[in-house]
Amino acid sequence: MELVILDTPEAIAERAADAIEELLTAKPDAVLGTATGSSPLPLYDELTRRCEAGRISFARVTGFMLDEYVGLPEGHPERYATFMERHLRSRVDMRPGALHGPDALNPDLQAACEAYEAAMAAAGYCDLQILGIGADGHIGFNEPGGPLDSATHIDVLTEQTRRDNARFFDGDIDAVPTHCITQGLGTIMKARKLVLIATGENKAEAVRQLVEGEVSPQWPATVMQNHADALVLVDPAAASLLTAARP
Repeated sequence: MELVILDTPEAIAERAADAIEELLTAKPDAVLGTATGSSPLPLYDELTRRCEAGRISFARVTGFMLDEYVGLPEGHPERYATFMERHLRSRVDMRPGALHGPDALNPDLQAACEAYEAAMAAAGYCDLQILGIGADGHIGFNEPGGPLDSATHIDVLTEQTRRDNARFFDGDIDAVPTHCITQGLGTIMKARKLVLIATGENKAEAVRQLVEGEVSPQWPATVMQNHADALVLVDPAAASLLTAARP
C-alpha cells in the first residue's frame, strides 16, 4: 500500500487523475470503478478538465459503480446513478449507457446482485477502482462485521452511515435509505489498482486503522492491506492520527 499525504483536495485530485490518465493512455478501453460521496468530487472535476483539454478520453471506457441505494425511485437526485450521471458521465465523452450500476429497482434484489457481479466478471472486473472511506471504515457500502471476501450483496446501512449521509438529504436521517446494493470486498479486491481518497479529521481514525491497524472485518477497508497495488491519498487532517506519517 502506498500512502501519500497532500495538502489540498485539489492536489489529491490531481494525483488520482494522474493514475487514471496513465491507465487510459495505456488502455483506452479500460474498465473504471467509480465512487460517490464528497471525496471524489474534486477528482471528477479534474477528469472533466483533462477530457475537455484532450488529455484523456472516456469514449471507449466502461464504468461500474460501487453501490446504489435501495428504495429511491428512478431519477431521484440522490440515487447514485443520478449522481454519477451528473458529476462524471455527462461531463466527459463517455458513451451513454457505458457506466453501469446495480439494479436496485429490481424487485428481486438478490438476482440484481448476482447479475451485477456477473456483468463485472464478464468485463474482467475493474482495471482501477476509485474509493472513498466511511468514518467507520466502510468502503463501498460494506459495513463493519461483514466477510472480507464478499461478492456483490444487499447490505443494511448502519445508523452512523445514515447520519453521515443525511447531509445529502437536507439533514433528514429518516430520508436516507436503510438498505443498499454494494460491490463486496472480494469484488473490490479483484480490481487491478485501488485508489482511495480521504479528507477531513472525521476520517482520521478510519485512515489510521486502514494504514496501521490489523486486517479486520470491523474495519472493512483494512482488507486493502492485502492488495498488490493500492494508493491511499489523504490530507493532513485525515492523516492526523497516523503514528508514522510521512508527507
